[in-house]
Amino acid sequence: MVQGLWSTLLLGFLMGIKHAFEPDHVVAVTTIASRSNRWYRSSLAGIFWGIGHTATLFVVGLLLIVLKGQISEKWALSLEFLVGIMLVYLGWTGIRSYQPMHSPRASYEKSLLVGFVHGLSGSAAMVLLTMTTVQTVVEGALYILIFGMGTVAGMFAFSTCIGIPFVMTSRNQSIHHVLTRVAALLSTVYGLYYMYSTFVSEGLWRMWI
Repeated sequence: MVQGLWSTLLLGFLMGIKHAFEPDHVVAVTTIASRSNRWYRSSLAGIFWGIGHTATLFVVGLLLIVLKGQISEKWALSLEFLVGIMLVYLGWTGIRSYQPMHSPRASYEKSLLVGFVHGLSGSAAMVLLTMTTVQTVVEGALYILIFGMGTVAGMFAFSTCIGIPFVMTSRNQSIHHVLTRVAALLSTVYGLYYMYSTFVSEGLWRMWI
């Protein structure tokens, strides 16, 4: 039984790493990391994103598990739509101001907030996954935490790697300008696509009528 639990937690950790590389996560953190002019700031941006993501998943997910509740499809899709809005906002602010963030605190706070939103939008799926994987509330709490540790590890690795070209070109304003604008434009375009997909393709508009 103990061995089975450890296997489940290991699977949760690996799934957390995989989850960190979801396109909307990658796009958001890339946009934030592109504003860093120090390598360690890019790495910490990924860590703070993972902390925010895990905190929301843990609080909301565990609350729903204990209360045996669930998030309706309408609200789950609404939260996904919010992610699209957030991506457009990140991209637009990046396009308007491409200068590196000289305040680490501002970068970390933004990463934490983005992680909160991503965690909130993923709570419904996380609860379903947890309830089909474990049997008790304690095991559920452990699973969500281990899953969260996986997302932190995955995003740390990604933000460290993606930060390399931005940090290396931080002294060459012309090249850095182009790379930062490309990242910001990607966030804007993907955010608009995400909003359209959620609102139109998945039928969110019908649920609010």
